[in-house]
Amino acid sequence: MSWYNVLDGRGPRDVRTSIRENQQLMKWHAERGVPVEVNEAHHWSLRDAHDVIGVVTAFLAAYNAKKMGVRDYVAQFMFNVPASISPKMDLAKMLAKIELIEDLEDENFRVIRQARAGLASFPSDLLEAKGQLASSAYLSMAIKPHIYHVVGYCEAHHAATPEDIIESVKIVKAVIKNTMFGMPDLTKDEDVIKRKEQLKKEARILLEAIKEIAPHSEDPWSDPDVLATAIEIGLLDAPHLKGNKYAKGALQTKVIDGACYAYDYEKHRIIPEEERVEKILREYKKEHFFV
Repeated sequence: MSWYNVLDGRGPRDVRTSIRENQQLMKWHAERGVPVEVNEAHHWSLRDAHDVIGVVTAFLAAYNAKKMGVRDYVAQFMFNVPASISPKMDLAKMLAKIELIEDLEDENFRVIRQARAGLASFPSDLLEAKGQLASSAYLSMAIKPHIYHVVGYCEAHHAATPEDIIESVKIVKAVIKNTMFGMPDLTKDEDVIKRKEQLKKEARILLEAIKEIAPHSEDPWSDPDVLATAIEIGLLDAPHLKGNKYAKGALQTKVIDGACYAYDYEKHRIIPEEERVEKILREYKKEHFFV
C-alpha cells in the first residue's frame, strides 16, 4: 500500500500518491469481484521495524481493502521477519495480526489466510535452507492458513529454477500432509498468548496515535495524507529508512528474547509503545499546532 515508490526506491511516486493509487487499484478489483491481497506488513518487518508496526500495518492494509469495497481479502502472513525473531514470538505476532484483521469480518468482508516463509530467513547453505523451509512451514500451520505460498529454499543462494520450485513444493507438501494427522496447538502456549495480548494492546495505542495526527479527518486510517504523515513523523518507521528523506528513519529496534522491540541504545532499554508515540505526537503538535 505504501511501498514501491520513493520510499524504497522502486518507483518515482511519492507516498501519498502511492497510497491513493493503490486504494483505487483495490477498488477496481473489488468492483469486479476479484479477491485482493495487500502486501504491506512484511515490507516493514523486512526493514527491521518492531513487531507493533508489523501488526498495525497488517491491520491497516486489511482496513483499507474493506474500505475500498473488497469482499474477499487475502491476508498474507510472512513468518521469520526479521530473521532473528523466535518461533514463539513470531507466532504471537501473527495471531495478533489475525485477531485484529478478522475483527473486520462481516457479511461483506471475508479474510483468507495465506502463510509463507520469510525471505530474509533462508541461509545460503542449501541443506540448511531446506530445513528452514520445512521448519517455517510447520510453524505456519499453527494459524491454519487457507493458502500456503511456497518460497524457493534456494533464494539466498541463487534464483529458483523450475526444479528448485518443484523440490520446495514437495518439502512443504510433506510438512502439511504430516500436520493433517494432528499437531500440538501452539497457539495455546502461555508465552505466545502473553506476547499476542501485549502486541494487540500496543497496536491499539499506535492506531489511536495515527488518528491524533488529524482529528478532523473523516477516516484517518484510510486517509492518504494522514498515513503519509505517520511515515514522515515516525509513527510508522523502520531502521532501514534511516537517511531516507521521505521518512523519519529515527526508529531503532532490537530483538530481545525472540521478539523485536523499539529500543533505546543509549539507555539500553525497551521503549514502550505508549512512550514512543507520545514523544512523536508531542513534537509533531508542538511544530504544527504550537502547543
